[in-house]
Amino acid sequence: MHSCLNYIDGHWLAPASGETMESRNPAHWRELVATFPRSGDIDIEMAVTAARRAYRTWRRVPAPERAEFLYRFGELLRDRKAELAYLMSQEMGKPLTEANGDVQEGIDCAFYYAGEGRRLFGQTTNSEMDNKFAMTVRMPIGVCGLITPWNFPVAVPCWKAMPALVCGNTLVLKPSEDTPAVTHLLFQVFHDAGFPPGVVNLVHGLGEEAGKALVEHRDVNLISLTGSSQTGAEVAAICAKQHKRVCLELGGKNAQVVMEDADLELALEGALWGAFGTSGQRCTATSRLLLHRDIKDKFTEMLVDRTQKLRLGPGTDPNTEIGPIVNATQLNTIEEYIEVAHQEGAKVLIGGNRTTAGTLTGGFFFEPTILDGVMPHMRVAREEIFGPVVALMEISSFEEAIAILNDTSYGLSSSVYTRDVNRAFQAMRDIEAGITYINGPTIGAEVHLPFGGVKQTGNGHREAGTAALDVFTEWKTVYVDFSGRLQRAQIDNRGPVT
Repeated sequence: MHSCLNYIDGHWLAPASGETMESRNPAHWRELVATFPRSGDIDIEMAVTAARRAYRTWRRVPAPERAEFLYRFGELLRDRKAELAYLMSQEMGKPLTEANGDVQEGIDCAFYYAGEGRRLFGQTTNSEMDNKFAMTVRMPIGVCGLITPWNFPVAVPCWKAMPALVCGNTLVLKPSEDTPAVTHLLFQVFHDAGFPPGVVNLVHGLGEEAGKALVEHRDVNLISLTGSSQTGAEVAAICAKQHKRVCLELGGKNAQVVMEDADLELALEGALWGAFGTSGQRCTATSRLLLHRDIKDKFTEMLVDRTQKLRLGPGTDPNTEIGPIVNATQLNTIEEYIEVAHQEGAKVLIGGNRTTAGTLTGGFFFEPTILDGVMPHMRVAREEIFGPVVALMEISSFEEAIAILNDTSYGLSSSVYTRDVNRAFQAMRDIEAGITYINGPTIGAEVHLPFGGVKQTGNGHREAGTAALDVFTEWKTVYVDFSGRLQRAQIDNRGPVT
């Protein structure tokens, strides 16, 4: 059992309140994984004060030198990959293969952004005046408040922390209360990498307590949140009142289109991975399958057959393909959506129930579920379920598929399976989403490419890739006038045209 602490100003600290909470294994709820602090305003105040103090010197460390800390972090994270992955499977339930991938994403992210330490490019351009030089440079923003989810407890914190740090910012991270042990171990890696005191800070706690205090704090210059669209709207409203920058990565209702000319075996593999990977608990999960009427019956039969063979179990079991749901609240939410599906007239082809059979006793397991006869107006076709549930919808043309795919309040990821190159390019042009896959599943981001979506999926910013640098820096325009005289811009210096 792990005893987690906050990490503030280079020290491991208990919460000011002295209160702790428990983190338990969702596959075996009786198994206590960790205790962790129930932090509040005082702890956030201490962490932000430390981050503000450290910012004064960290921002002036040359970016290539800041990058050296990221390189060390990446190397240490690689050394502890197996340990972190096992703890992740134990604490939040994803299978070991996925947990290893989660940690690898963090490693890749560290090395990628370390490389940016020798770039962080600005621009030079010509001035409209003689003997005058013009350029732009990136400047850090200040103290960044990072609020991260439980479903990617290493990758997402690294997505946010690595660009923030290499750009010269300091940070306070408030992780999900479902994965405190993983985050504690991740910050041990930060500590061992030698970051100066106050540059990286960790405060555990509840979203409505520690998270709210972080968002509202006057000395936090930026909030980066990954969470639900409802939470994102609340956070954005608070930040707007303080004119505070906010980056939101929120929900999705992603669809995979399978046309009549698709490679059905390939599309099947994509659908299974997209719908049921991480037990459907991804913002990029495939929650809708739009199937052309000519192949729908055949593809549905193939999908049901393969889904029946998926192995449920604890994430720490190497044979597990589908792990548990993260907690009882989310399990209940999935059950409520199945009841909604029944009420709306959808048909459950397979699954639809929680299960405690055999070795699954005492865990939060839900059967992989396929809903058929789903219409675009139904709630199960429009709302994020965040579980191993996929809705089948019949389409008669490519144009109808695009119209239905776009007909949600979200726009994160999308997928089209077809052999028609013209349709592929139409999909790239017409789908309203931040990510589009051609002949690939809706899940599987790469760290050097922008990640995020449109509509209620976010607020226009992107994570990962060079796009994240625009989140964590301010542009400064610099003019150097070496004419030795006053040159006035933005007035008519040219006189009348003759």
